[in-house]
Formats: sequence, structure tokens, C-alpha cells
Amino acid sequence: MPQMIFVNLPVKDLETAKGFFGKLGFSCNPQFTDESTACLVISDTIFVMLISEPRFKEFTKKEIADASRTTEAIIALSAESREKVDELADAALASGGSPANDPIDHGFMYGRSFQDSDHHIWEVMWMDPAAVQSQD
Repeated sequence: MPQMIFVNLPVKDLETAKGFFGKLGFSCNPQFTDESTACLVISDTIFVMLISEPRFKEFTKKEIADASRTTEAIIALSAESREKVDELADAALASGGSPANDPIDHGFMYGRSFQDSDHHIWEVMWMDPAAVQSQD
């Protein structure tokens, strides 16, 4: 079985968060979704658990970071092309997200970032496979 990742993110309004990510083309796994949690499917091995803040608080003794003021993490996703980077970032911005940082363009590597509806920062990156192979 391949290794998987489950990123747990607190959200203020679960329905708003589900709607935002739905507009980006991501679905929720109904088996792991209820009134306080939604399992966002990014790929076969990458999942984001969108968890209402009251439910999220049950998993930690720490305060929940206010992502509109602090950065608790930057979630980076790969994309298969520069065009796919732009498609996802543009969809996020059109769906109520906001820009996070300036685009990165090093020719062989291209990326953009955005903040989701709860201000979590997401990066979408493409790297030329030939540039990756030349590092071997």
C-alpha cells in the first residue's frame, strides 16, 4: 500500500470550505465526511481533512492559529504543467480565494500561491521533468 498523507485543517465554516474546494474540482469522500468534517480528495494518496474549529479543538491542547494573521503551514501541491498551475490558482482566486505571494518563475520551475476561504496558504508548483532528472 502506498504511503498516504492526511492534512488536517481547521475551518470556520465547513460548507463554505467544501464549496470553495468543490469549485477547484476536488471532491469529498462521503465515507469520511459528516456534519463537522469533510475528507477532501486531492489524489489517490493525498487527502485534506477539513474540520470545523470546534471539532478540530478536540485533537489539540493548543490554540488554533488564526490563519488570517499567522501562518501555521504552507501546503504545496505539484502540477503536471505550467497551464495546470494557472488553472488551479485562477480557479481559487475566482472562487473567493486571495493571492498569497508573488508568482515564482525560474523557467524550469513555476509556481503560484493562494489563500483559501480560511486563509490557509496553498502553493501550486510545476517543475520541468528534465531539470529534475539532471539533478540525479
